[in-house]
Amino acid sequence: MLDGAIARAWRGRRLGRVPVVTLMPHSRCNCRCVMCDIWKANRSGASLEQAAVVRLVADLRALRVRWVVLSGGEALLHPNLWALCAALKALPVKITLLSSGLLLERHAADIVTWCDEVIVSLDGTAATHDRIRGIAGAYEALAAGVAALRRRRAGYPVAARCVVQRGNFRELPAIVDAAKGIGLDGISFLGADLASTAFNRPQGWEDARVDEVGLAPAECDALDAVIDGMAASHAADFARRYIQETPTRLRRIGTQFRAAHGLGPTPPVRCNAPWVSTVVEADGTVRPCFFHDPIGNLRDGGLADVLNGPAARAFRASLDMDADPVCRRCVCTLKL
Repeated sequence: MLDGAIARAWRGRRLGRVPVVTLMPHSRCNCRCVMCDIWKANRSGASLEQAAVVRLVADLRALRVRWVVLSGGEALLHPNLWALCAALKALPVKITLLSSGLLLERHAADIVTWCDEVIVSLDGTAATHDRIRGIAGAYEALAAGVAALRRRRAGYPVAARCVVQRGNFRELPAIVDAAKGIGLDGISFLGADLASTAFNRPQGWEDARVDEVGLAPAECDALDAVIDGMAASHAADFARRYIQETPTRLRRIGTQFRAAHGLGPTPPVRCNAPWVSTVVEADGTVRPCFFHDPIGNLRDGGLADVLNGPAARAFRASLDMDADPVCRRCVCTLKL
């Protein structure tokens, strides 16, 4: 076992290779989701500038990036997204587009040309999805968008991600069925983030918002019962990994919600995101992951310079995920 000094030095080492980079090309979103405040930001939004993209591509090549995830906000609102993707495709990278799904039909031809896959947000059956998204017709637009992608390219990979919260947790089996009905290739689930300052809420949420989105203790028990039932009714979907998580993994969501009420510990954390990935926001802000504070900005230098600057290296050297409150409450870990 490494002693403390050696371990800290290893954790604070320079990064010569970063396999995964999440880019937020545009800061604004076209949904009004109950569990997210990004849509409350500046209505015009900020876009990653083309000059920054040119410099960034050189950095991605130097860092041997292999996977770029386009997040947001809604990346499809970026006015020059396809020029950005064309620049990225000069590298041997996989491009994954995360999208609300509202604009898939409009941009279907370019999406299948430049993106290797799409992951859409699916929050429920039609009425529930529209209510959580705050947009009438959101489910219908999502379904039409998926169909448009498949018309452009049969078999084009499109999967779903669902944020489990008070407004939809009883519908999990129906949500899986809805994903299959739309023609999606699979679905994953994660619990709603109640505690971090991410998603345009620098002051965190007040108790009323936490209660609106999170599950009460009795509802955590109900969620476990829903998962138990789904393990039986959708056993084949678990077995073939149509549902990405196992039932055991899904039960972590209830554990996270209970921990928010002080009812037991948070689940153990297995994550190495700050060493294998980074997040670049539309204004050039660089973070070690979605949830931790910024470690620099592309205005101050290249991405490699930021990731290996004093602030970033000190952060990695001092990070104890077993004790850090942000890591302990994290709902979306990465382990490569």
